[in-house]
Amino acid sequence: MKKTIITVVGKDTVGIIARVCTYLAENKVNILDISQTIVQDYFTMMMVVDVSGMDKQHGDMADELEALGKEIGVVIKCQKEEIFDQMHRI
Repeated sequence: MKKTIITVVGKDTVGIIARVCTYLAENKVNILDISQTIVQDYFTMMMVVDVSGMDKQHGDMADELEALGKEIGVVIKCQKEEIFDQMHRI
């Protein structure tokens, strides 16, 4: 299993989760865990996904999600799990 961490942050609007999840489903990315909250009109979501079924390279997915984020008014970032873990080690 190849895991990736996806974060989404921005002003809350209708359809953010739907657009991100549609992109993931179309690219054979399985959502393993998801957490989202809204704090004073700001939307935040963190997802752990399995990209082992995806046909694209990680960088292509990251670029496409970044472009999707710009389109819907949020910031979307992707990091491979091993990089995320190394960045947050104590």
